[in-house]
Amino acid sequence: MDLSLNYLTGEVPASFAKLMSLEVFLLSYNNISGRIPGFVGNLSRLSQLELDNNRFSGELPTGIGQLKELTQFFAWQNQLHGNVPSELGGCGKLESLDLSYNFLTGFLPVSLFRIKSLTELMLISNGFFGDLPPDIGNCTKLVRLRLGFNRFSGRMPAEIGHLRNLSFLELSENMISGEIPSELGNCTRLEMIDLHENRIQGTIPSSLEHLRQLNVIDLSRNRIAGPVPEVLGKLRTLSKLMLGGNYLSGSIPKTLGLCGDLEFLDMSSNRIAGPIPEEIGYLQGLDIVLNLSWNYLSGPLPRGLSNLSKLTSLDVSHNMLTGSLDVLGGLDNLVFLDVSYNNFSGYLPETTFFRQLPAASFAGNQQLCANRSDCLLQLKTRSNPSRRAILSCGIALTVGLAIMIVWLLMWTRKLAERRRKEGHGDWQWDFTVFQKVSFSVDDVVQGLSETNVIGRGSSGVVYRVETGAGLTIAVKKLRAEKKNEQLQERDCFTTEVKIHGSIKHKNIVRLLGCCVNRHDDTRLLIFDHISNGSLDDLLHGSTKMTVAWESRYKIALGAAQGLAYLHHDCNPPIIHRDIKARNILVGLEFEPYLADFGLAKPVDRSGRTMPCGVVAGSYGYIAPEYSYSPRITEKSDVYSYGVVLLEILTGLQPSDARIQGAHIVDWVRRELRAANSPAAAVLDGSLRNQTDVEVQEMVQVLGVALLCVNPAPEERPSMRDVAALLREIRIVSRHLQEAGDHPEKGFENCANAAACSSFSRASVPMISSSSSTSSSL
Repeated sequence: MDLSLNYLTGEVPASFAKLMSLEVFLLSYNNISGRIPGFVGNLSRLSQLELDNNRFSGELPTGIGQLKELTQFFAWQNQLHGNVPSELGGCGKLESLDLSYNFLTGFLPVSLFRIKSLTELMLISNGFFGDLPPDIGNCTKLVRLRLGFNRFSGRMPAEIGHLRNLSFLELSENMISGEIPSELGNCTRLEMIDLHENRIQGTIPSSLEHLRQLNVIDLSRNRIAGPVPEVLGKLRTLSKLMLGGNYLSGSIPKTLGLCGDLEFLDMSSNRIAGPIPEEIGYLQGLDIVLNLSWNYLSGPLPRGLSNLSKLTSLDVSHNMLTGSLDVLGGLDNLVFLDVSYNNFSGYLPETTFFRQLPAASFAGNQQLCANRSDCLLQLKTRSNPSRRAILSCGIALTVGLAIMIVWLLMWTRKLAERRRKEGHGDWQWDFTVFQKVSFSVDDVVQGLSETNVIGRGSSGVVYRVETGAGLTIAVKKLRAEKKNEQLQERDCFTTEVKIHGSIKHKNIVRLLGCCVNRHDDTRLLIFDHISNGSLDDLLHGSTKMTVAWESRYKIALGAAQGLAYLHHDCNPPIIHRDIKARNILVGLEFEPYLADFGLAKPVDRSGRTMPCGVVAGSYGYIAPEYSYSPRITEKSDVYSYGVVLLEILTGLQPSDARIQGAHIVDWVRRELRAANSPAAAVLDGSLRNQTDVEVQEMVQVLGVALLCVNPAPEERPSMRDVAALLREIRIVSRHLQEAGDHPEKGFENCANAAACSSFSRASVPMISSSSSTSSSL
């Protein structure tokens, strides 16, 4: 019985106790309250019990332990309290247990770890305490062990090394002490180790060298000492290494240069000394963070740093580094830089980025100058001035100050007069840039005329501006017309600047800079101008174009890759929350760019989005869970992307008059379920006259779209998986075109793309272009 994803309220009816043959009982994503009924323990055939995302309260009923056939029990995101009953250990076939985000407390019962079939144990964000029992080693089938954000203490049991199938280990933000057991090196399938913010001591065990599938190591904010092991260089798949906030000593191992997939490296707030090795420059994939601040590093910056052309954030502050900053002049993608409190000398590289840096970014370097003239001035002032020179300087300073005061008074009067005449303060701008730019704030402001308007929306007006250097830019003007709107408008602006300014990806429109008017608080965002308009314009505009399938596929794949970057490669991950055809811009070669980050939200360290006070998304694109759950995840973006993908395939808007106002998702499902209705019938009419292979490719992409718009968020693929599926479909299609094979044969392999990824609960629905949909719909 599946009653999930409805608007059910109240308590579970007592009459359900008569359903003695019930095997599947799904109540997820409702608003059901009260206690979990005790009669659940009498439903002896029950194998799947999902009660998550409701308002269940009280304690877990002990009778659940009588369910000998139970394989899956989800009760996360409720208001449960009390202990986990030891009787739960009686569920001998249990595979997945998720009780995260409740108010449960107490010790974990040892009986829980006698369930040898357990593959997932998720107890995130509760109040559990006590030691992790060594019996945990009995659960040798465990793949995911996530116990973060509790109050567990004591040592990590060495028996964790028995968990040879473990892929994800998260014990973060507890009070675990002692050393990391060397036996952890036996868990050779580990992809993530997250132990941050505990009280772990000792050293980093060299046995980690055996974990060749590791992607993430987070040991930050502990009490770990000793050197950084050189054997970490053997972890060639490592993408994130976070060791900040410990007592690590020694030097940075040169072998880290072998970790070619490393994107995020944080070794800040330790006791690491010596030079930064030249081998750091080998990490050319390092594009998110390099943080070596608050250590005892010395010597010059290695020349190899100039190879880190993708790097967006560099912090080497509070060390004893020397020499010049010349090697940083070519790092064109830097958004954040802090070199303060070192012994750097010379002058800053003469680039726009360095000219815009605040003084705090290079403070505490007494021999570092903004330019050559400043260095000469400092050199002169270091000599011992004579008494006459001091007197002369004093007189000159007095006269100079008097002249300046008179000049300021005159200038102030002139400005006030100008303000009265013009009636606005458009010339009082603060200008911040995030990229190399060749225009001034005057170029931007002068282009804000009615004749240059190319778009209007609820958040503001967009202008197409030609700069003096011949560059075309897009300027979005945000201005709250009412006083009570100013705070919300300012929050949206700050969000978009903070999030969008730190993002670098080929399928995300570049934010070049922002301007704020100090007089009337007008706010401007400056972007690259994308010449082909939006996907909405291409598909539904007044000058509607006939867009070939090849171009549509390119847009679909690029948008998926941009979203996958936000969800999986940003730290913290970012949820866009307003994916729609109008927010996908299209270049001259039909390359897509995600735009408009005004509603975007980062995900906090527990995997939950930060609170939002406004309704996010646009009508027709909003995921169904938004209506009943305040916890919006990246799977909401996946749903919106699925709607866009259906638009690309059908040529219809989400609610189109041609389908009598029905929602596009419902219409596609209804058409595919209709008897004798070929799947290709839902495709845009201009796409149907293609080769059989191309039509079948479109139909398989339609299958991906249907996965994305699954009403259950957990059943949707990740965007990384979506991008992989689209690429796999294209590979198979090209192979069939070259071989001249029947199109439906090779496409059966498309599901393999999902099988190789983290998305394992669904595969591409196999839909024939000449028949109705399969039962997987």
